[in-house]
Amino acid sequence: MLDRLYPIYFWLLVVPLVALATVIGALIAIPLSLLVSPRLANLQVAVRWSRIIATLLPIRVTVEGLEQIDRSRSYVVVANHQSQFDIPVIYGYCGLDLRWVMKAELGKVPFIAQGCRAIGHIFINRQDPDQARSAINEAVARLPQGTGILFFPEGTRSRDGRLLPFKKGAFRVALDQQLPILPMTVSGTRHINTSKTLKVRPGPAHLKIHQPIETAGLPVTEERTLRRRVRAVINSGLPADEQEVETEARSLHAT
Repeated sequence: MLDRLYPIYFWLLVVPLVALATVIGALIAIPLSLLVSPRLANLQVAVRWSRIIATLLPIRVTVEGLEQIDRSRSYVVVANHQSQFDIPVIYGYCGLDLRWVMKAELGKVPFIAQGCRAIGHIFINRQDPDQARSAINEAVARLPQGTGILFFPEGTRSRDGRLLPFKKGAFRVALDQQLPILPMTVSGTRHINTSKTLKVRPGPAHLKIHQPIETAGLPVTEERTLRRRVRAVINSGLPADEQEVETEARSLHAT
């Protein structure tokens, strides 16, 4: 009975309320970013927007490892990607002033695009690696201390929860800017929304924040080793049935 009733609740109540929250949030965040600060808009508006989404579904979020974060430092945040609801979980509950690296297509979505640009999220053309890297490095150089820049290095959502190959962009940025990497593992969200489907259901999600990995002094030639290390850390935080035995070919594959 609940399985039959939930889609009605989702489409008739959750979707309209999330749309309304998005419009109102953007209308508040844009002037707040321009007149006061993007950080304030991010932490006071966008984080609440994420938590509204989690509450409405509902997603029961648990967080482990908040003590790993030093909020006076900036990080390159690297997380696995299981569902479109990874964003509300990470953004709403990690406690960092985050900026996302997102595909350029999202820059055409009304209200979301304007709000994200005002706050300072970064739109990239995934078909143009040089443009993407330049845009990210320019944005990172302007970020204040205590800000994290979020990457999903798999580039797309995993269907079965197991990690896909990691692309190198996040690790090149961390090495270029000499910023520590903060690995995060999200689990549970793929059961809330399976990749490539519109089916949504309530459920628990867990966010594990791992110990930061320093990059100070590391040359760019260490990118492959760094990528492999971070991937292993994130993999270790997944449930046992989603973990995989690492193989060098899979771990270091890049496109």
